[in-house]
Amino acid sequence: MMTKGNINVSVENIFPLIKKFLYSDHEIFLRELISNATDATLKLKHLTSIGEAKVEYGNPKLEVKIDKDQKTLRIIDQGIGMTAEEVEKYINQVAFSGAEEFLEKYKDSAKDSGIIGHFGLGFYSAFMVAEKVEILTKSYKDEPAVRWICDGSPEFTLEETTDKTDRGTEIILHIAEDSVEFLEETKIRELLLKYNKFMPVPIKFGTKTHTLPLPEDAPEDAVAETEEVDNIINNPVPAWTIAPSELTNEDYMKFYHELYPMQFEEPLFNIHLNVDYPFNLTGILFFPKLSNNLNIDKDKIQLYQNQVFVTDEVKGIVPDFLMLLRGVIDSPDIPLNVSRSYLQADGAVKKISSYITKKVADKMASLINENREDYEKKWNDIKIVIEYGIITEEKFAEKADKFTLYPTTDGKYFLWDELVEKIKPSQTDKDNKLVVLYATNADEQHSYIQSARDKGYEVLLLDSPIISHVIQKLETSKENISFARVDADHVNNLIKKDEPVISKLNETEKESLKKNVEEAIQDSKFTVQLEDLDSNDAPFTITQPEFMRRMKEMQATGGGGMFGMGGFPEMYNLVVNSNSELSNQILKTENTEEKENLIKYALDLAKLSQNLLKGKDLTDFIQRSYKQLEK
Repeated sequence: MMTKGNINVSVENIFPLIKKFLYSDHEIFLRELISNATDATLKLKHLTSIGEAKVEYGNPKLEVKIDKDQKTLRIIDQGIGMTAEEVEKYINQVAFSGAEEFLEKYKDSAKDSGIIGHFGLGFYSAFMVAEKVEILTKSYKDEPAVRWICDGSPEFTLEETTDKTDRGTEIILHIAEDSVEFLEETKIRELLLKYNKFMPVPIKFGTKTHTLPLPEDAPEDAVAETEEVDNIINNPVPAWTIAPSELTNEDYMKFYHELYPMQFEEPLFNIHLNVDYPFNLTGILFFPKLSNNLNIDKDKIQLYQNQVFVTDEVKGIVPDFLMLLRGVIDSPDIPLNVSRSYLQADGAVKKISSYITKKVADKMASLINENREDYEKKWNDIKIVIEYGIITEEKFAEKADKFTLYPTTDGKYFLWDELVEKIKPSQTDKDNKLVVLYATNADEQHSYIQSARDKGYEVLLLDSPIISHVIQKLETSKENISFARVDADHVNNLIKKDEPVISKLNETEKESLKKNVEEAIQDSKFTVQLEDLDSNDAPFTITQPEFMRRMKEMQATGGGGMFGMGGFPEMYNLVVNSNSELSNQILKTENTEEKENLIKYALDLAKLSQNLLKGKDLTDFIQRSYKQLEK
């Protein structure tokens, strides 16, 4: 018998809504229909396992078929199927009372997280690309198969049919003129790989040729036989659904390349997430090789819901600093809006974010304990994630001392407590403050590092682009600590000790020397400062004040406080060693021009050692130096 009818009272409103508003992204119809087919299959599995369905579950699969001539796309499952009564209930009544009420409620916000699931609306996404949709379905219960047809108007027909004899549902989309791209094999393959690559039921899309292995005693010229086999496009049991104890390192690597087929480098290590309270979440995060790279857009963390791909925009679920990682998170508890494309900001998401943070911190601590040597080797490639975490995520920063390394310029690695213990005896200044010396470029700051080493000081090598922020954070969160870059001042001033200084010049001579130098260089970038240093120390040293330089760097990587540091001038101190032989010579030289040349030459040498002598100045300096040689 055939029923005709109207789908719900005023459901004509729903089709334009579906087309335009519920789904801005037309391609997701395939994800929705395959999700429904998967649900139908897994429901059957459940019913057979509890003995309610007296049928054989077997090895069901889904199939996607294109027929270009007929302009149809079919999605076929071997799941529970539907009786006429169920079609009536789930498809026709769209399981909610009155489309108008629905429209009123959701047309502005589309906020409700479960619309698709709750209302069987996923099925109606088919009308975004089809002018007519047919359902052929036969229930696992012993009832006749039925065919339902609707052309996108509120009218439908429903009749019994003998065209389908096996259990399950077949959805036939008659693709509309404006959507013929969905009859292209490459397009459908791309969508299946994007959304359904890890769905829990095998999905067949066409066939492929499989070469059979030759028997061991086959003659040399034997040709292997081939056979056509189903082309199963997905991996129904991805690594994150398997217990970590059953996975080898090789399994994780294989899965990484499955996720990111264009990635040739191996990740450094992975973190397997698995939590069932207070929310459900599984997943695997990978640390890729990052070194100092902060801009990573290509391979993002992917978010799944019960093995269905949702999005790779995971901001909010994953704390900012971990967006540098790669991998998968799967949680049925993440609230999404109707088109599954926007996250809802709510308590559950915050909880998930802090769980992931804690889990990563615990993993880092265990990695360094298990194999410190290996961890040290990888430090350079992961430090940016850890440092970013320290400055943006308080809970992470609190645990970070257990696994944050501080490398020195001579290749040693210290944890914070080890570092303090090592440098406390020698690097505590006269006010009892611990001064941590560091360099950001071992080559450029070589002479300064050398001076500090000569005094028995440790110099750290901290070279990431956000190190200024990290230092700022450490100085505010730890007692009585300050960081100074080795070129921020003369080493004696970086760590001031109560040591008597001997001065070779009297006050008048010093004033005269300072005036001579200032007049000769006439450069507002340099502040001349006289120091009574060892007579073997460099006569002229250029240093850059820590505070100003740090503010400038912080501003360059976001956040320089309230100073509006945009036009921060380049500022340097010129430290003149008043005890040096050169200072003595400058004072003794009568001829003004000679005196000036002496000072400028010394300044050029100091600039040269700081990599500040460039362009015309460098050319002139070289020519002058050659002339000196010719004298």
